[in-house]
Amino acid sequence: MPKKILILDTSILCCWLRVPGKDTAGNAQNRWDHNRIDQLLVAERARGSLFVLPIASMIETGNHIAQCTGDRFNLATLLTNHLQSTVDALSPWAAFTDQSALWEPPNLQELAATWPQLAVGGTSIGDATIKHVAEHYSKAGYEVEILTGDEGLKA
Repeated sequence: MPKKILILDTSILCCWLRVPGKDTAGNAQNRWDHNRIDQLLVAERARGSLFVLPIASMIETGNHIAQCTGDRFNLATLLTNHLQSTVDALSPWAAFTDQSALWEPPNLQELAATWPQLAVGGTSIGDATIKHVAEHYSKAGYEVEILTGDEGLKA
């Protein structure tokens, strides 16, 4: 079993795919761009890490692609290639079904009960679900890192 899980949030996924207007993320001290992300993912893949594509990241990135000024078809194809790899559990992507428990009624009820207070603090519902994905893998015994340009989500 791989020891490390890398969860790609929307900001990182958009940078990695080079979505126009979303091709950098983070602050001046922690700037992300395509090259930095690509180098990190190549190194982590070589170490045997698994990559996780949360549903929220996929949906939000898809929205940014559909609204961008770039080549929407090619960007959408790149995103859906990664989605297909998660569906098929092709290395280095973790199986999409690993997240399915998070969408069962008790977990959605917990999200409904806890998210309004998180929203007061500025946490989006997408970020709340990414946090749940991270907790899910952590409880399963993995070392988890959320790749994000959002310092609040990183915390």
